[in-house]
Amino acid sequence: MSRSENFKIFIVDDDIFHLNMVEQIIHNQGQTDTTLFESGLDCLNQIHVKPDIIFLDHCMDTYNGYEVLRKIKRYDPNIFTVMISAQEDIQTAIDVLKNGAFDYIQKGANLEEQLKNILTKIVTVKEIIRSRKPSIFKSIFQYL
Repeated sequence: MSRSENFKIFIVDDDIFHLNMVEQIIHNQGQTDTTLFESGLDCLNQIHVKPDIIFLDHCMDTYNGYEVLRKIKRYDPNIFTVMISAQEDIQTAIDVLKNGAFDYIQKGANLEEQLKNILTKIVTVKEIIRSRKPSIFKSIFQYL
């Protein structure tokens, strides 16, 4: 992953242990601009800060991860939102992806590898988007 690409990252989980563990894994990948939230509502109250990535727990006490995901996507569909869940139900993964999540990962033994892969994918997607913007403008303006 490109070390020069530093993202503004929100991590949302009502489990303090997991919240801090995800933050540490992300810091180990060179991403240090992280903000932690223990509830979806707290995250939504700070969404105006415009994070690049949100790692969002699926099951939280006060605000369901689905509800938070939908509100994030209504605010800004370009925020990379990754749902994290302990559930192994494939339908849960399908549902969150249909609702706009960039990816879905399970809490577990290989969480570090999964988070590293997600960050790498996001860097790749952002590079592709950046590289295509000039060609889009070029094709539009060639007819003017």
